[in-house]
Amino acid sequence: MTGTMNEIDSRTSGDRRPGIIICAYDGDDDGWDLVEDLSGEIWSPSGARAVPIAAADPDELASTLAARLGSGECRAVLLVGRTQKGAGFRVQMRAENRTLDYKHRLSSTGPGVARTTAPVADMVRALTAAGVQADASSDIEEDAGSYILYRVLSDLPDGPLTPSIGLLRAPAPANEAAVRKGVKAAASAMASHLTPLPRVG
Repeated sequence: MTGTMNEIDSRTSGDRRPGIIICAYDGDDDGWDLVEDLSGEIWSPSGARAVPIAAADPDELASTLAARLGSGECRAVLLVGRTQKGAGFRVQMRAENRTLDYKHRLSSTGPGVARTTAPVADMVRALTAAGVQADASSDIEEDAGSYILYRVLSDLPDGPLTPSIGLLRAPAPANEAAVRKGVKAAASAMASHLTPLPRVG
């Protein structure tokens, strides 16, 4: 799924909720959608509009996410993947300047480390309140999630409002229901810090 129709609906209906992109970047986990079972409507956190983006090649996906943020319609990105470190959910707080195979620097001019802009403490509190084990960590897992995170952070558009970028990792044993609960909690915490889009005209 893409967020194109959501964005068109937003413009035509006067919906001023900022978009929050929710992306499970691993193609093997593309079943983690947020479509409500009975209504068929995509779940959105209070005060924001969920824009689901499907998994894709990491470079293509990073470019797509950067373009959506650059348009101004989306003010946040929540990347969702798996962790191999621990039995709980992890909010990863930083990413390294490394190529996808983690053998070289991605950018000769970029910073060695980029820190996420998401409200990490609030996300962990929301996850805990939702009944799942969670913590925040500076440990970097050498996978596509960390690579995409760095790419998006390093391509953030200039402006007075810094987009909120976060990476939520679910424990490998967690089933779809648990992941969905975690994603909703983390996305809601991020959305609580977003401001409405400006009025048009």
